[in-house]
Amino acid sequence: MANWLYQGKEYSKIEEFPCNAVGFVYKVTNTTNDKFYVGKKILRNVLTKKLTKKEIDVWVKPGRIPKKRKETKESNWTDYYGSSKLVIEDIKLLGKDTFKREILRICTTKKQMSYWETYYQMVLKVLEVDSYNENVLGKFYRRDVSPAAPDSQDEEE
Repeated sequence: MANWLYQGKEYSKIEEFPCNAVGFVYKVTNTTNDKFYVGKKILRNVLTKKLTKKEIDVWVKPGRIPKKRKETKESNWTDYYGSSKLVIEDIKLLGKDTFKREILRICTTKKQMSYWETYYQMVLKVLEVDSYNENVLGKFYRRDVSPAAPDSQDEEE
């Protein structure tokens, strides 16, 4: 399995990220045809768990009975290749070794992840070129974007 690459360094353990890192924006590229996917991945998931009776007896202060607790768990980022069904199909067909995984930006908040994911999707023109991305933000779809052509309004200005 190929590790994630960021600025020439391989990342395979969560400890290799800065301690304030929440997640990253990435690009996964099919090395046989240069088709790529740009997305974001969180490093840790925060799960809400129901307290057991034993936990309630040990941890709960008198008069206050919480029903849930928060638990942080490392995500599946180490073996993640994206949420695109097209990428997943090609990985099954061609194998993981055919794909290169790059971290484009390490982020310290979820908002940063959303911003930089959208930024890179636009800069790399994922809807205009032959990429695995089918939409941006769930609002802009490949089918709605015509091939890049000179805009007549630009010429008039």
